[in-house]
Amino acid sequence: MKRLSTPAYLGPFSVWILLFFILPLLIIAGTSFLEKGVYGGVTGRLSLTAWRDLWNPAFLRVALSTLVLACATTVLTFGLALPTAYAIARSRYKNLLLFLVIVPFWTNFLIRIYAWIAILGNNGYLNQALLYFGWIAEPVQFLYTGTSVAAVMTYTFLPYAILPLYASIERFDFSLIEAAQDLGAGALRAHRLVLLPNIRAGITASLLFTLIPALGQYAVPQLIGGRNSFMLGNLIARELTVSRNWPLAASLSVLLTLLTTLGIVLFLRFSNGPKTLPVK
Repeated sequence: MKRLSTPAYLGPFSVWILLFFILPLLIIAGTSFLEKGVYGGVTGRLSLTAWRDLWNPAFLRVALSTLVLACATTVLTFGLALPTAYAIARSRYKNLLLFLVIVPFWTNFLIRIYAWIAILGNNGYLNQALLYFGWIAEPVQFLYTGTSVAAVMTYTFLPYAILPLYASIERFDFSLIEAAQDLGAGALRAHRLVLLPNIRAGITASLLFTLIPALGQYAVPQLIGGRNSFMLGNLIARELTVSRNWPLAASLSVLLTLLTTLGIVLFLRFSNGPKTLPVK
């Protein structure tokens, strides 16, 4: 049987990337350089107004809030995902534990968010429990805060962070940890100097799978955070549907895409190189 050439393999992939990634990006980027229409949409005249509007202090505050919430979510998610993935990889019941990690995917995303509203609301289960045990005198405002947004986003992205870490840890040769300890390294130091460099690709993927969607999150801050936790995704939606400023929404979308691309470049950069560090 005649083997397919390399271009034949790349053809369908290239068409897919062109039609569903590059072309939409070019359309959005082009829209950001057009003038806003009176009743929405765009005109045919070129304009840099949308890009100048990005320096509006209100937009800068939203961008800063988005970055802070996304980074806080990433750190919190990774801090929970790493020990969880390690425990699953070392467990005798890894298949069952992985099944439990994947189970939330079987429930609609919005239903899970509304479940958190039922838990965190002023009359929700958490406040009712705290009142019942006498730990608080009146309901605490858990909803509509940046903390609640970060907590629910952490819950949302935790499976995406656990799975790549598990895949890397599960392939790791733990005899290297024993060898490091035989050479005088303590348990924590052996894991830090031997395990972490060997699972660097999983760590990078875990961080990216959390940070990138967190930067463009819309539903969680809209329903859990309200007006107190406005993020760039909410700003883009508002400019499209309320203000009908398509060029500004497009420029914000291009900015998010550039941040995503930067994350992918960093992933490719730091996933290569030496995989182990010497134990001293």
